[in-house]
Formats: sequence, structure tokens, C-alpha cells
Amino acid sequence: MMSDHAADITSDHAVDIDKHVRIYITVFVALMVLTVVTVAISYLDLSTPIAVTVALIVALVKGSLVACYFMHLISEKKLIYAVLALTAAFFVALLALPVVTHSNGFWIAE
Repeated sequence: MMSDHAADITSDHAVDIDKHVRIYITVFVALMVLTVVTVAISYLDLSTPIAVTVALIVALVKGSLVACYFMHLISEKKLIYAVLALTAAFFVALLALPVVTHSNGFWIAE
């Protein structure tokens, strides 16, 4: 026979698992909706810069959902966020490097 304390722990554990499963299902549904949004945007008659910008915003939201919930970053300590912010800053700097160094159609100034 199970004691009352063991039954309480088991039921609390089951409730905790149900909560996590609901969160994962919600995130999955959100990712599927955002995938449909991405496909729908591709059929709109948008200029290329606007289409790319919207697609990148949707991809950013989807990537954030995956990182936060499936990679469990939502419950991490502040050091993880600092490392993530530093990585994002370097990524943006590397993306901006060609724009900053490009001059008059040539990579190297004459």
C-alpha cells in the first residue's frame, strides 16, 4: 500500500508532468502556426527587402520559442543570457561587417 505522503508526491509529479506537456504542445502549435504564416507570407506580393525582413522576424520568434522551451533556456540563470547576448552581438557585428567595409562597389578601397 502507498502512504498518503507517497500518493501526494505521485499526484504532484503527475500534475507537474501534465503542465510541462501542455506547455510543449502549446509551443508546438505556435511553431506550426508560425510555419503557416511563413508560407502565407511567401505568397504575398511583397518587395524582397520587406519579405526578407518579415521572414527573419518570424524565424526569430520561432528560434526563440525553440531555444526557450525545448532547450530549457527559459529557466536558466543570468550568465546564460549574458553569453547568449554576447553571441548575438558578435553575430550582428559579423553581419554588419560587409556593409561597413563595402565602398564604391569594391571590397578594397583604391
